[in-house]
Amino acid sequence: MPEISIIVPVYNVEMYVEKCVCSILEQTYPDFELILVDDGSTDRSGELCEELARRDARIRVIHKTNAGLSSARNTGIEAAQGAYLGFVDSDDSIAPDMYETLYKNLVREQADVSICGIYHCYEGKAPKKAKPGYGFYDAQEAIYAAFCGGLFGVNAVDKLYKREIFKTIRYPEGKTAEDAFVIVRVFMQCKRIVAVSDQKYFYFHRAGSITTKRSARTCFDCIEAYRENYSLICKHYPDIKDIGLHRLCWAYFYALDRLLTASDRRDYAAAERDVIRFLRRHTAFILFRSKVSVFRKAAALLLCASKRLYAMALHINLKRNVRLNG
Repeated sequence: MPEISIIVPVYNVEMYVEKCVCSILEQTYPDFELILVDDGSTDRSGELCEELARRDARIRVIHKTNAGLSSARNTGIEAAQGAYLGFVDSDDSIAPDMYETLYKNLVREQADVSICGIYHCYEGKAPKKAKPGYGFYDAQEAIYAAFCGGLFGVNAVDKLYKREIFKTIRYPEGKTAEDAFVIVRVFMQCKRIVAVSDQKYFYFHRAGSITTKRSARTCFDCIEAYRENYSLICKHYPDIKDIGLHRLCWAYFYALDRLLTASDRRDYAAAERDVIRFLRRHTAFILFRSKVSVFRKAAALLLCASKRLYAMALHINLKRNVRLNG
């Protein structure tokens, strides 16, 4: 049996999947299986997966009807044979020693989860280098650290997990914000987590133009995820409930930004009013939180004054980011 099972959901990524798979096959830690879950791709992704599997016996390909990222990950979890699980997104890539680093740290520190750093890659911009860091955490400390967004975050892909963590945990099917939905429950299964800042995962942000507006429908999944997380934190870790509310406020801001730029905004007018009411009700909390950025505090004040002012500032900032990233 392989020591590590690496699960890669694949859906319509024929331009990227070979680069992703090759970066995994080049790992300096050799004892792994690579499970490619073709989630009903309509391009050549499924064929490419089969071609790659013919080149390397460590690859297994599972074809299924399209049901989304969570369903593909869950299929991979159920098929996995390794003692440890890792996830990679099919349009990203990893450093040759990523899994060796994660595995050695996990075994040396007798941890349940091992974490490394992420390079966030934007077209035309050099990835930002992280400051050196190495730390150990219990469940409460790890939740706090992830929600602060310091050495690591809520992402699934920069981590190596003991397989038994997922004995009762699955990703929520039919939802976005998959990682946020499960991260607190994952850490609740852990006695010890180890994290290093060394950036071994290359996360490629391929954002389209802001003129290509998306539906607002899925933005409420983020709020749902952090509402569940806040409830779990209040129940099990009340000493850090403020960080749970902090992230819930962030989720409401995220949803509002999506709503104000959505093509179907008018369909969600009542929900938009509810989001604004929540944020206005928590303005004092946002303003007096030291970990909230000056930009976000200014945004909260603008929203209190006028939704129109907030929307104007949002659009200016989006256009500025497009110029910087273009």
